[in-house]
Amino acid sequence: MGSTLQMNLRGCRRNKWKNDIVQPVNEDIPSSVQSAEISDGDVAADSDPKEKDDSTEVASGSPFPGIKQLGEPIRIPKSTIDILKDQVFGFDTFFVTSQEPYESGVLFKGNLRGQAGKSYEKITKRIQDRFGDQYKVFLLINPEDDKPVAVVVPRRTLQPESTTVPEWFAAGVFGLVTVFTLLLRNVPALQSNLLSIFDNIGLLTDGLPGALVTALILGAHEIGHILIAGDIGVKLGVPYFVPSWQIGSFGAITRIVNIVPNREKLLRLAAAGPLAGFSLGILLLLAGFILPPTDGIGIIINPDIFHESFLAGGIAKLILGDVLKEGSQLSVNPLVIWAWAGLLINAINSIPAGELDGGRISFALWGRKTSTRITSVALALLGISSLFNDVAFYWVALIFFLQRGPIAPLSEEITDPEDKYKALGVAVLLLCLLVCLPYPFPFTPGELNVDF
Repeated sequence: MGSTLQMNLRGCRRNKWKNDIVQPVNEDIPSSVQSAEISDGDVAADSDPKEKDDSTEVASGSPFPGIKQLGEPIRIPKSTIDILKDQVFGFDTFFVTSQEPYESGVLFKGNLRGQAGKSYEKITKRIQDRFGDQYKVFLLINPEDDKPVAVVVPRRTLQPESTTVPEWFAAGVFGLVTVFTLLLRNVPALQSNLLSIFDNIGLLTDGLPGALVTALILGAHEIGHILIAGDIGVKLGVPYFVPSWQIGSFGAITRIVNIVPNREKLLRLAAAGPLAGFSLGILLLLAGFILPPTDGIGIIINPDIFHESFLAGGIAKLILGDVLKEGSQLSVNPLVIWAWAGLLINAINSIPAGELDGGRISFALWGRKTSTRITSVALALLGISSLFNDVAFYWVALIFFLQRGPIAPLSEEITDPEDKYKALGVAVLLLCLLVCLPYPFPFTPGELNVDF
């Protein structure tokens, strides 16, 4: 969800940079990455100034992934780098010890002074005073030594890549297909024979109540993102709803149009959607267990299905009590199944992998390096699960090809979020586990239950 630019610092070398960036396919349209090297005639920014005059072009590179470069590769003059080093950075913010060409800008290594957030504000103000909107600074962590680095790039390289198909048109097509799969998912008679849809198109209306409940949870999820994005000044693109034959939808992919300022704001943005979806989904699930079916019959199920989710199974046992018995048939309000489907979709998007909401939460909580490792573990576990579950198979494919990352750089990635926002992020990850993990205990009489 953002202008997709990746700053992998491992490829940085004096007078030359190597593009070791993994191409992202976030909630953004994927783009190709072109590499370029500094010519032999260029020199590093910290070379002897006598060898070059102030107009020497000393840094070059390719645009970031997902970013459109205008014209020839942009090169920052040595005179500009000297101003950045001597007048923008300093003892009170970031004391520069060396600099190297990096991407289409310059990477500065040194010692961070004071709190990262306050230092970043000072550096940004000084760049604005001296260069206007010509350059953008990022304050990041070098994955090689876990030390702070500053990267300055021309803003011209940060223009989002345009797409050949209008965003609203593509999103509309995906939305229409998702409406169809949500309806189809709630009509079992049509699922067993897809070709019969053309002869029984009117049966799709039978799936309307279930589709509306699931769509309501998905809508709450997206509204949560939209409300927080407006509050923190982040611009979002049009959501692309992803259809699914198994559960109706895999949720929505929504790209971030501008750069997120810091990890706390990324955490607030990423957690808002799942928290809204989980809250509404749990309320509807409780209502489904408590309220009798409107037709007096409901749907007949085998209680064994509640073993598929720790959250659903625990709530079912708590409310139904001794009525819930192994091997016996049970009549429940269909709202239970509809709400459960919405919770599952919400939980899938909260998996701590790639650029899913859960992956962004992981990044905001523990930083880029740790979140990358968590993504690898999550994808491996999903891969194992896909051997036994077709939903897991399609989801791991979706993450790998469309949302595996990397997450776009934030303006300042060093400062940790406040504890209250960390708690919200951890709560989302825990709810994801509760929905996805199985309920291991048998449904036998005599356990704790609540009568309504």
